[in-house]
Amino acid sequence: MDFNVKRLAADAGTFLSRAVQFTEEKLGQAEKTELDAHLENLLVRAEGTKQWTERIMKQTEVLLQPNPNVRLEEFVYEKLEKKVPTRMNNHELLGHSMIDSGNEFGPGTAYGNALIKCGETEKQIGGAERELIQSAAINFLTPFRNFLEGDFKTILKERKLLQVKRLDLDAAKTKLKKARMADARAVAEQELRMTQSEFDRQAEITRLLLEGVSSTHAHHLRCLNDFVEAQTTYYAQCYQYMVDLQKQLGSFPSSFSNNNQSSVSGGASISVPTIPVSASLPSVSAGHGSSTASGGFNELRSSNGSRKARVLYDYDAASSSELSLLADEVIMVSSVPGMDSDWLMGERGSQKGKVPITYLELLN
Repeated sequence: MDFNVKRLAADAGTFLSRAVQFTEEKLGQAEKTELDAHLENLLVRAEGTKQWTERIMKQTEVLLQPNPNVRLEEFVYEKLEKKVPTRMNNHELLGHSMIDSGNEFGPGTAYGNALIKCGETEKQIGGAERELIQSAAINFLTPFRNFLEGDFKTILKERKLLQVKRLDLDAAKTKLKKARMADARAVAEQELRMTQSEFDRQAEITRLLLEGVSSTHAHHLRCLNDFVEAQTTYYAQCYQYMVDLQKQLGSFPSSFSNNNQSSVSGGASISVPTIPVSASLPSVSAGHGSSTASGGFNELRSSNGSRKARVLYDYDAASSSELSLLADEVIMVSSVPGMDSDWLMGERGSQKGKVPITYLELLN
């Protein structure tokens, strides 16, 4: 019992001497042992690493999940150590809406089929996004979070302990200065040697931990490379999905009626076909192949004969005077005097109607 009382009294005395030393330092009434410049620089670098790591993590989380409410919900589930409910991301939601609407309009129609294909691609992009988020969480965010919650907390703990040891050292120095009697000075000198030794030892421990921040930077660099690789894979997948979709949509071009209706015999309006998306791609040459095709159509018009033509894309007739087309079918086409140069007369068995030349490829 006496031992515990003495220990409590000693602890109280130590705490009081630290408090007095700290207060007098703040008031400028006591000297303060300064850390060496190298250790100070290491402390500044560690603090900067902590602040920028937090900022990068926050912005990465915003990038991967822009919705703040969802981020908050995920944070709560994480703190409760519960599994986050699986939910569809925006691409997947859009994909499902497109597929449902495509089925409603009819998979056999050009528009319905195109919607379904777009929806499937959006779902693929949604899946790629999930893979990116998972990879970033494991290989990028988790190591950053481990540094903040592990290594840096250890650094803070040892840094605070170093501060305590410095207060003890400076309190011992002050005590020695105030000692007048020989016995008191001897005790004060002994205490100073002990506190100096403890301070030096703690400073070395802190320095070693702080120098380990260089290894943290090297580790985070590898994590950054992993993150960039995951992004590269994601964007490459998205690009390929969209290129494939664009090729498929070449079979589903839309058509519209020209608002500036042109007069022909009988005052009938002319439907102007939309140029297919693929026709504007850089990969399609506008050079020799284009002029050859135009030459073939010019020859057909001048000869007043008929030719076989392969249909390049599906086409839904906009009026009863037009002929609906299916991609890859072969029809007979001919020129009719007075018809707009963008159109030919198409014939499939007993069916006849105008067809847009941009949807055709003349056969030899």
